[in-house]
Amino acid sequence: MYSDTNKLLVWKRSHELALKVYEITKEFPKEEQFGLTSQIRRAAVSIPSNIVEGKARNSVRDYLRFLLISRGSLEEAKYQLLLSRDLGYISNDNYEVTFMIADDVGKLLNGLIKSLEHKLN
Repeated sequence: MYSDTNKLLVWKRSHELALKVYEITKEFPKEEQFGLTSQIRRAAVSIPSNIVEGKARNSVRDYLRFLLISRGSLEEAKYQLLLSRDLGYISNDNYEVTFMIADDVGKLLNGLIKSLEHKLN
């Protein structure tokens, strides 16, 4: 399974982020089940999913495109974390821990994106 991809630190950390998002959203209000809960989970899952899909394309250009989609999903999830905290759905501690993982994913994604852009030039 994902023999190359699951060795990538960016994939590991983004998977960790998705698991953390699922953990913290279990306590969201029931009325958010089809709103914010669903939205933040989809954004978080989209990050490692697009890394895997892009890597499977066997094209640097396609991989880069999917990594950019992952980065967009990451930014979406980061805002939704902030919103969740400000609405009182998650504690500040949970927000900070999860945001730190997200920030780490962003740095790793940006590094991989720059590396692939360099290969294209």
